[in-house]
Amino acid sequence: MKPMFAPSLMCANFLDLKNQIEILNERADIYHIDIMDGHYVKNFALSPYLMEQLKTIAKIPMDAHLMVENPADFLECIAKSGATYISPHAETINKDAFRIMRTIKALGCKTGIVLNPATPVEYIKYYIGMLDKITILTVDAGFAGQTFINEMLDKIAEIKSLRDQNGYSYLIEVDGSCNEKTFKQLAEAGTDVFVVGSSGLFNLDTDLKVAWDKMMDTFTRCTSN
Repeated sequence: MKPMFAPSLMCANFLDLKNQIEILNERADIYHIDIMDGHYVKNFALSPYLMEQLKTIAKIPMDAHLMVENPADFLECIAKSGATYISPHAETINKDAFRIMRTIKALGCKTGIVLNPATPVEYIKYYIGMLDKITILTVDAGFAGQTFINEMLDKIAEIKSLRDQNGYSYLIEVDGSCNEKTFKQLAEAGTDVFVVGSSGLFNLDTDLKVAWDKMMDTFTRCTSN
């Protein structure tokens, strides 16, 4: 499978967002949009309202990463805002996971799930076959710029092994410190989708076209050795 790249829009330059979206429309595969409620994580990021504006110019799928305590409260408005994927955290839907997944499907969206570093794969065992995408966090949730957690490479490999053994079709996505230092390890472990933020993309150059080319050159160099 050709590697896919999902720019994390919370790391974009919001003074130049429309121009950056037009650049990324021609290069990226998925927009990664962090929705935070200030409770599940002690931070705030993007919003359904921003997604509603983005859908008028976005040419690629949008993935809503729900870092919220009550995902059910957000599903309908997120779907109306143009989400292709809706991805809550596993812990937040434990009591009603099947209902949440069926609701996401009924709203016309694809099902995602996000696993925190300390959350075992076993947590999603009984509904893993319903998933279109599994996101593995390689840093703790809620803040950019954290140190990569190496133990997550085993979790990626475990998710890939389960897919291969059972014929599942979900994408394996990694969120957190996807950059020059980790591209090779992540690719070898089985990552399909790389969420790229400040260190992986946006801080590589003030010109986003140049930054993207640098990222792709780096990825090719790191993964071809």
